[in-house]
Amino acid sequence: MKKRLAEFIVIFSMWILLTWSVKIQDLFAGLVVAFFVTILTRRLFPDDFLKLLNPRRFLLGAFYIPYLFYYILLANLDVAYRVLNPFLPIRPGIVKVKTSLKNDFAKTILANSITLTPGTLTVEVDGDYFYVHWINVSSDDPEIQRELILGRFERMLRRVFE
Repeated sequence: MKKRLAEFIVIFSMWILLTWSVKIQDLFAGLVVAFFVTILTRRLFPDDFLKLLNPRRFLLGAFYIPYLFYYILLANLDVAYRVLNPFLPIRPGIVKVKTSLKNDFAKTILANSITLTPGTLTVEVDGDYFYVHWINVSSDDPEIQRELILGRFERMLRRVFE
């Protein structure tokens, strides 16, 4: 019951933030929509959803967004430099890296973060293993590959979700 109430509050809060209105009819519509969305999406929220409402985890999660944008910007510059400089080596390949994350929601966020970063694309997730297409496989050592692809995101996501 606590989980459903927390989901309802989050969805209703999102409604208020998106409509940016506190008129009675808008609030009533938001309550109705949040109620039905909570019922329809009850299986979409992770079981440990309440853990994410911890203020510390919430702030770390909010900090993750600019953190991710920073690495997306760096990867954009790297890919643009590779496109503009024909002498810069490109060694594409698919690498297999293992994550230490156990939470499925955290793995999903990690896979999406990798895919959003230019030059990398999560092709497959098989248990704890990610198959990632990488524009420049700079090392054949699996530990170095893991650190270059997963390391920066995995450390932050572990603190948020586990």
